[in-house]
Amino acid sequence: MKQEISEQISDLVKDSMPFAELVRMEETFWRNPSYEPNLRETSEKVKEAEARWRRFVPYLKKVYPETKERDGRIDSPLMDIPKYKKFLQGERMEEMGSLFLKCDHLLAISGSIKARGGIYEVLKHAESLALKNGLISENDDYSIFASDESKSFFSQYSIAVGSTGNLGLSIGMIGKELGFDVTVHMSKEAMEWKKEKLRSIGANVKEYEQDYGIAVESGRSQALLDPMCHFIDDEQSFDLFYGYAAAAGYLKEQLQQKGIIVDEEHPLFVYLPCGVGGGPGGITFGLKLLFGKNVHCFFAEPTHSPCMLLGLMTGLKEKISVQDIGLDNKTMADGLAVGRPSKLVSEYMERHLSGCYTIKDERLFKLLQALFYYENHKVEPSSAAAAFGPAVLLNSEEGQKYLEENQLSTKLNNAAHIIWSTGGSMVPDSIMNEYLIK
Repeated sequence: MKQEISEQISDLVKDSMPFAELVRMEETFWRNPSYEPNLRETSEKVKEAEARWRRFVPYLKKVYPETKERDGRIDSPLMDIPKYKKFLQGERMEEMGSLFLKCDHLLAISGSIKARGGIYEVLKHAESLALKNGLISENDDYSIFASDESKSFFSQYSIAVGSTGNLGLSIGMIGKELGFDVTVHMSKEAMEWKKEKLRSIGANVKEYEQDYGIAVESGRSQALLDPMCHFIDDEQSFDLFYGYAAAAGYLKEQLQQKGIIVDEEHPLFVYLPCGVGGGPGGITFGLKLLFGKNVHCFFAEPTHSPCMLLGLMTGLKEKISVQDIGLDNKTMADGLAVGRPSKLVSEYMERHLSGCYTIKDERLFKLLQALFYYENHKVEPSSAAAAFGPAVLLNSEEGQKYLEENQLSTKLNNAAHIIWSTGGSMVPDSIMNEYLIK
């Protein structure tokens, strides 16, 4: 298999400058040659996800009072960040239009983007069990899920997941609240405070010396032996994917409230940190459903762990890992420390994703500090990866080519750019202070 991979790499990208930069762990920007701007799709599954979120509003409001200010939605504010925009323009950026931060580091319950997909899949599984066993109908008040009887019922069942950290936190918190037994299989890159948080709420944490991929593989294998266990597969789950995709509808409402137009003359650029790909992939899919060719999505990955970029660039997708080209998959952006992309997501992104860029760890901390000092937002290193997106697109040679090829160069003054943050509000103060002085 390794020989086959080596031969395909040689044939496909031996003359590619971005590939050479990947191998040298240099920052690079990659335009997706398979991107199809006019590709149109429909998805009833996203509509189903939106409807399921609405059914669970009474439960979420009752159990998590912090969701009331957003009417029971698991959603975050869309905030102007004018001071940070000036900071980026200090990087010799031309006029770029408006710049916003989609604040998923402030999401209710678990404080990260993983709340969207992880909580959604747990709620869907709970609903399925309750409907199957006659405990509820879709027309009932779902606050019944907060009852002692409901928790007693779910205590017969278990949920497992493999995670670098934030997905495990989201699933552990909602799973335990519903009454499930929860096991989180975690890689060595996972932050210790996340493991301790999970243990403090009663979740089982299994640690692995190997990386994220082994944690997922082991969790999946162990779950197959237990008929009462539901394994949430970050690499292969459609439920996670559609849970994330539902975020696009909320964002559309927020843009309308701010008077932001998205059309051919007013393009939207969105920058998302990428690990295995589920969160950014689902959101990109949802945005493309709503805005089509007028939204342009870019994934950000560490120079040590560019798994999605590598999989798409070579066409090998999940068949190739960063270790196959000599990278070590070690980064302070723990949520992005993934060696191999999701098969499901890389197949969807092959034609929907505009491009990817890589970023060094030392730059992550510079951006993290800037978001705090200029805008008072505390984000994780993984989250900060998206914060360099506008500068990379507008300053790099490959970024300029993307804009020219898609006839966007003359429309930048009318554009809106969104940096999608992914986590940070649950980071202990002592660790956040370490990030800020690093």
